[in-house]
Amino acid sequence: MSSVHDRPFRFGVAVFTPSTRAEWVSKVRVAEELGYDVVSVSDHLGMPAPVPTLLLAAEATQRIRIGTLVLNTSFYNPTLLARDIATVDRFSGGRVELGLGAGYDKAQFDAAGLPWIAAGERVSHLERTVAEFRKPRAQLDQYARFDQPSGPPILIAGRGERVLRLAAKHADIIAFTGTTKVSDGDGLKLGGLAEVTGRIELVRELLGDRVDDVEFNIPLHRVLPAGKTGGITDVWQNPLDFGADELAELPSILIGTPEEGADKLRDRRKTLGLTYYTVLESEMEAFAPIIEALR
Repeated sequence: MSSVHDRPFRFGVAVFTPSTRAEWVSKVRVAEELGYDVVSVSDHLGMPAPVPTLLLAAEATQRIRIGTLVLNTSFYNPTLLARDIATVDRFSGGRVELGLGAGYDKAQFDAAGLPWIAAGERVSHLERTVAEFRKPRAQLDQYARFDQPSGPPILIAGRGERVLRLAAKHADIIAFTGTTKVSDGDGLKLGGLAEVTGRIELVRELLGDRVDDVEFNIPLHRVLPAGKTGGITDVWQNPLDFGADELAELPSILIGTPEEGADKLRDRRKTLGLTYYTVLESEMEAFAPIIEALR
């Protein structure tokens, strides 16, 4: 068994800008050509629906894995979701990676006409959804037949302690959002280094003997050349209230040349165990030279 220090890097790209079919096909093919390992879609009202978009991405590509980052499980019945994801897995030749979350944006529940349930209830529903996908194969085969023998790898994303405990117990991949704590139902904002690394340390402790079996994922919100740190906002258009040195240390920001970026990722693998990065669509081209520098 390899340890985290020599685990290979994996790189995903989150494609989420609403566009035409031809533009989606072009985006996912470019991601595959640039050497990305995974192309992921989000689950937000105003963006294309995840399941049909995954099927389109699979049809347009040959190698790249397809994933969700992440499904808002509060929107779904777990059994019906398992059926739908199993269909995508079969039709894609077993390329699905399943990212799950509890949901955080009250405005989207309101827009969908769904009740805004308390955070604890949303996490409980996430737990039931994970349990559905972890059922024995004989039970799942009655309505959800996956191409992958053990089902798709499960990624669980979140920042609250209960979600992180659930992830440490059940996930194949744990995704750290890189965001700060906010009031339940509010929008997101990028967090500081101590806050993010504190969650990583907590999860390491919770994993125990599983620590070398689980991938750590984090988004890359910005990939910037050296010196280009003025006026940076996060993906939600919040201004980042960090100095240049603080920005350079954030795991979800990468500043410098491709070679410097590659060195930073190697260091973060050693110190934080981060080996799986999901680059936002806007940064896909900027990050590609770093993939090349790591080969």
